[in-house]
Amino acid sequence: MPKTSFHTIVIGAGPAGLACATTLARAGRSVLLLERQPRIGPKVCAGGVPASTLALLAVPPALIERQFARQQIESGWQRLELTAPEPMVCTVNREKLGQWMAQEATAAGVTIMTGVAAQTIDHAGVHTTHGSFRHEYLVGADGSSSLVRRHLGLPVERFGIGLHHQLPGTFADMAWHLNPRHFGNGYAWIFPHRESGSVGIYSANGNLPPHRLQEKLHHFAEQCGIDLSSAPPRAARINFDYRGWHFGKVFLIGDAAGLASGLTGEGIYGALLSGEIAARTILDPAYTDQRLAALLRQHRLHERVLTLAGHHRWTCTLVLETLVTALRCRMFNHTALELGG
Repeated sequence: MPKTSFHTIVIGAGPAGLACATTLARAGRSVLLLERQPRIGPKVCAGGVPASTLALLAVPPALIERQFARQQIESGWQRLELTAPEPMVCTVNREKLGQWMAQEATAAGVTIMTGVAAQTIDHAGVHTTHGSFRHEYLVGADGSSSLVRRHLGLPVERFGIGLHHQLPGTFADMAWHLNPRHFGNGYAWIFPHRESGSVGIYSANGNLPPHRLQEKLHHFAEQCGIDLSSAPPRAARINFDYRGWHFGKVFLIGDAAGLASGLTGEGIYGALLSGEIAARTILDPAYTDQRLAALLRQHRLHERVLTLAGHHRWTCTLVLETLVTALRCRMFNHTALELGG
């Protein structure tokens, strides 16, 4: 008879959920990981990851598509080449990364169920399309439209939209384009992969509909001489409305907690870190980790920058040009922004 009771149920098999489940299973806890998609890994994601993030995972070198110790940053008024002695950002294929993490989770003893959607949560457990399961601890790693977050009564009012095309071909440089006249308080990007490149746009204004983003992205691509017709567009909502992560025996991690940066949209580091910290807190309620405090400080900084920029073009221009100038003058390290996507 299939097992229906677990120490911890994790809903969502993205990087956050996989990191949490694997950490718990390696400590001997019984873990059920539920994923509504039939396959782990695929996600709308540009694949740009801060190099420091991959160090958390000890990712095999074969999974790293490209590494960049140099990035091109262009604003309305400035052009900057940001360099460092070591790679600052890498690109990865999110599906391959997810599949590798799933293999690590399975080897640790995690029970993974794919194609299973969690429908409701109550005192009796988690009720899914494939039956009901009991738990002592529950972890919501189920993204920006998290069922666990809704179960806790937490709304999502601050979010961004990312849209990109994964185009076949060779792209030389990793590039960021910040121009409020075209992108508001967001940006457009070119992230080279091994045999393809992500060309996309991010807007922190969740009220801007995808079709308007698509128009802006097409205009940007035309200016860069890039044909977007060889791959379809894909869009995703990015939750940065953080309202807490630890609620008794219920936890929110990654996008479900709103840990992505509202300024850059980068969320993989927060996903991996919060997944690990939630697991260690379940194992030891007295556990503390200064990395989470640092992440939350950075999150608040990015929110303040967004608030300062507002949605008026000239205010955005002043704030973004000041940021680029600060990077040019090395007034702060690039990791203060954690450029990645």
